[in-house]
Order: sequence, then C-alpha cells, then structure tokens
Amino acid sequence: MKKLITFLLCLIITLDVMDSNIFNNVIYTYIKDNVINDKYSIVFNSDTLNENKYMYKEFNINIKNTTNFYPSNKEELLNVYYTILNNGFDDFVYYCSDEYSKCLSDINDISKDSNTFTYINQLVHPYNTFRTIQSKYKSNKRVDIEIEKKYTQEDITKIEEKMNQIINELNINNYNSINDKIRVFHDYLASTNKYDKAKEINNSDYHSDTAIGTLFEGYSICSGYSDTMAIFLSKLNLENVKVITKKHVWNAVKINDTWYHIDLTWDDPIVYNGDDIISHDYFLITTDELLRKDVSEHDFDKDLYYFIK
Repeated sequence: MKKLITFLLCLIITLDVMDSNIFNNVIYTYIKDNVINDKYSIVFNSDTLNENKYMYKEFNINIKNTTNFYPSNKEELLNVYYTILNNGFDDFVYYCSDEYSKCLSDINDISKDSNTFTYINQLVHPYNTFRTIQSKYKSNKRVDIEIEKKYTQEDITKIEEKMNQIINELNINNYNSINDKIRVFHDYLASTNKYDKAKEINNSDYHSDTAIGTLFEGYSICSGYSDTMAIFLSKLNLENVKVITKKHVWNAVKINDTWYHIDLTWDDPIVYNGDDIISHDYFLITTDELLRKDVSEHDFDKDLYYFIK
C-alpha cells in the first residue's frame, strides 16, 4: 500500500435505563406523560440550524439535512446525524419517536458501521468533522450526542489566518482562472510538505492527518492533504467533497458543472533521495482519467458517490 490513512472513529452507545425497582410502570408512565412531556417540544440546538458558515450543501439525496429530530426509522436517524455534523454542533439532543421500537438497536447498528460514518464525515466541511461521537440513549427515548471535533476553534482560527496569509503571499486572487488558483495552492502545499511515513505506524510527532500538520509542520498524510485542499476549495466557493476508499482519501471539486479529482498526496510523491518533486498527474482529472491511472487505491464506491460523474 503506497499511502495509508488511519480513521479515528468511535461511536459509543450508552444505555441509560431507569431502575425498575425505583420506578414501576405506573410511576414511570405518570412521569413520562406529565413531567417529561410526551411531545418533546424542545430539542436542544435546533434553533441554531443553518447558522454554521462552514455548512455544506447536500450532495447525497439519501443522506440529507433534516428538521425532523424525532426519527422513526434508520434513514431518518442517519439524516439526524448528518445534520448534526453538517451544522458543526458539539452536542445535540433528539428523541426517537414513540413508534420507533428499533431505535436503540439501529443506533447500535450504525455505531458499528464505521464505513457509513466515515463516508458522512467526507460530506461535511473539515471544520465540522468529528474524531469521536458519543450517543447516550435514555429510557424516555431521548438521545444525547456529544462530539469531539477534529478541529478546535483555536485550530480553525490559526488555519484561517494562515490560509489568508498564503493566499495573499501567492497573489492567488490575481489569477483569473479557477484552475490556476487551485494549481498555485496545490504546488505550494506539495513544495512545503513531506509525506509522514511515521504516521502509518502511529509513531509520528506531527499532526499530519490534519491541516495543522500540512500548513504549520510541513508533514502530511492523505487526510491532512485532503483536509487542507478542501478548506481552500471552500474558500473559493467551490462545491467539493473528500472521496474515500479503504486505503486512501483525496478531493473532488465541481467546476463548471463537471466533477474533477485532485490527489495531492500522489502529486507529492515520496522520493527516497529527499528531493521535492511536484507532479500534476492527479490534478483536476476526470473519473475516467483517475481510474485509468490507478485502480488499486482510487476505485471509490460509485453508488455512494453517484453524484460524481
């Protein structure tokens, strides 16, 4: 395997059930109906929906933003988690509907399905991605979500300042062509970074799986390269996502209604004599071109990424 990405994914489901020795069915029913409020009219954080400036538009019609925080099936449940992430919440509360008897088991199922949550993480802005999600299911069907974000607010401030500095120093706004703007930034990252092989064995001193490592430390793996490029593409107001396989991750960007791929990791190859080499073999290429060049690590799921033509 030429490149390796390690996904930090942990979805913890905690069942919090009332002790039946304390609350018998009669007492519990009374509390549920008269104290807890069966309609659950208050959902924490729902009043701040769509206020996150890094929120992405929807790409997959099967996983989409929702205002329904009383899910009654697995599809609606996934939409809740996607909406929470896309809005950049650190915590959230929702309730499974009364008729949703499989809610807890479905939460457990999706918690074990790392592929789905890893995919959802690629459909949101890097600043809104998570390292861990904890879901606590309670006996009144309330679910409390706590999210450990990949980037802290301090990280975001540093990255934004550095991005603006780079854009000014490289005179990127003076280029008329979108392709040229992306190429200049692409070449800057390739010339200022080395691939962090030590990260593959979790023996690295660098934050190379994030934009911090790429912009401030000069060491990256594919997730660091792709996060940094995604942040830049978003600053250009271009629709973009990260494309993921079991072995690799890179960027896809929509320009003039056409999707193109950018794999900065493979355009900044490992050279054993230490020389920095910048390639453009994987710069703004179509899906057909991408797969002709390499299938081993770029054969992404066409059903999940059906919108990338």
